[in-house]
Amino acid sequence: MADTIVHREKWWHIKWFSDDDTPEERKWILKLDLLVVPFSILAYWVKYIDQANLNNAYVSGMKEEMGFYENELVQLQTMYTVGAVVGMVPFLFLFTHIPMHWTIPVMDILWGLFTLLQYRATSFAEMAAYRFLIGIFEAAFFPAMHFVFGSWYRGHEIARRGGLFYVGLNLGSLTAGLIASGASARLEGVNGLAGWRWMYIICALITFPVGILGYFVIPGTIEQPNRWVLNDNDLAIAKKRLDRGGHGTKGKFKLVHIKRILASPHFWVVVLVDILFWNAGIQKSTGAFLLWIKSLKRYSPSAINELGSIAPAVGIFLNILVCFSSDLLWGPAWAITFASVMNAISLIILVVWNVPESATWFAFTGMYWSSSLSSVLHGWVNTILRDSPEERSFTLVLITIIAQSSTAWTPLLTFPTVEAPQYPKGYSFCLGCAVALIAATHVLNLYIKRKE
Repeated sequence: MADTIVHREKWWHIKWFSDDDTPEERKWILKLDLLVVPFSILAYWVKYIDQANLNNAYVSGMKEEMGFYENELVQLQTMYTVGAVVGMVPFLFLFTHIPMHWTIPVMDILWGLFTLLQYRATSFAEMAAYRFLIGIFEAAFFPAMHFVFGSWYRGHEIARRGGLFYVGLNLGSLTAGLIASGASARLEGVNGLAGWRWMYIICALITFPVGILGYFVIPGTIEQPNRWVLNDNDLAIAKKRLDRGGHGTKGKFKLVHIKRILASPHFWVVVLVDILFWNAGIQKSTGAFLLWIKSLKRYSPSAINELGSIAPAVGIFLNILVCFSSDLLWGPAWAITFASVMNAISLIILVVWNVPESATWFAFTGMYWSSSLSSVLHGWVNTILRDSPEERSFTLVLITIIAQSSTAWTPLLTFPTVEAPQYPKGYSFCLGCAVALIAATHVLNLYIKRKE
């Protein structure tokens, strides 16, 4: 059975390192943590700023200036998703063949370029094209970072590093709101540009330096290491401890691997779990919280964006709680169950809807329970496929393609903008996915236990 909880003499002894790590290995782990974790947070931060800022622009004047009075918002969100799905397809075959310390920075800089170009958009068609291209270039980032984590860390070490990585998502959503708030309050009309247009310029200027930094700090993989930051001794230590945990470190993806992967029952259960995970939290990406705050008709655009930052700020704590508890206490299946139950409680309140306003605030600020389990799930996939880098890379990308492609059309059916902010179909759909996710998680856990 794959190790999914940190080795320690007593279960209540909370430790960063395992008891079997030598002093030399602990120095190496610390070096690796300082390289990959801060950068992953920074990069996910700018990615999510550039992904989430559409919702902030919409409530900050873009709707009125561009004449978006029907379902343009959800259609633009869908164009991003379609781009992200299409952009991932080549990486099904490329992760084991191209250096990660080149791939991630180049994609980062390119999505920053199209984030910048949104400031000049004058029509729905132009904005849709930019959103599609941002999706194309952001596509590989999430599975690529998890592939890097799985290339260096053992199964019981991934979730909490991935949890810190996912803090970048919360920070991105939070910061997008604060940038939009500042741009609306201080840059409206400067050089003839609306505040929401300045927001895109600011977001792009943040993105470019992070992309350049990535080349100098991303460690790559053991087969294709970044020699700027790693030496032969680092690689020898890393390989020794991964071998001890049964983790494969070599392997190039070939077409013959596809049949073996698709014939595996656990692959399809993982796909189901990932689909349910993505759809149990789509209320976040629809801008539902911001649209509800705007519907109260008592806040300025600046205040709306500031208040909308509450949910991702709370999400930072939720994310760390769930991911660290997975590694240190109870393992991935129960961490996913805990987060999904808490997400379901928030969704039940939104389904009922006619509740005190304070309850609605509570429900919306708990939205990020749904994403707090992401790094637990994808760390678990890394662990399940720890002995085959080629299968691991293909699976991480393919499950993301399948799951994210489902969110290209489910919001169109369940979260049409004209039904905001109550979304009678949307919250019920997310609730059903959250409950089904709990059941599917334990089916996967039972299968893995019996197999190993």
